[in-house]
Amino acid sequence: MQRKRFPRALKPERVGKYPAEAFAGGGYVWDAVLEYRVWCCPAAGAPDEDHGNDYYFAFATYPAALRFSDCYPGADEPIALILQLEYIDEPRKGKYTHIKRRRITEWPVEFLSRPRRNQQTIPDFFSPTAPPNRLDILRGSARKPRKQTKTRKP
Repeated sequence: MQRKRFPRALKPERVGKYPAEAFAGGGYVWDAVLEYRVWCCPAAGAPDEDHGNDYYFAFATYPAALRFSDCYPGADEPIALILQLEYIDEPRKGKYTHIKRRRITEWPVEFLSRPRRNQQTIPDFFSPTAPPNRLDILRGSARKPRKQTKTRKP
């Protein structure tokens, strides 16, 4: 993965204190990074620190998590534990629902390349004037629709 700048944890003093279980992926938008996790698997060569169970180490920054994952045996690539204050569910392909509920989920770090959710992200996504590929809004690559102007006749 290309090395990009990713945000620091929202509250570094809370890193490592979030529950291990979280949703996995989804929601399309993010509000904050809570921590970066490096999961370690004894079956893949990680030291057996929990009776054969997988375990993780938590970090406040992506570079620290990446450095650790590069040198710890049996470590996966870092993932991000993110906070979603509201999000977009896709129960069926192409069928989207706006969910106004707080959720914590693990995401691949590259998903943080998408712009952070702002006040207009979800309303723009559901707008009747959204581009044909609504996902471009979430990727930050959608063009704003041009305002129509009246033409004057000479």
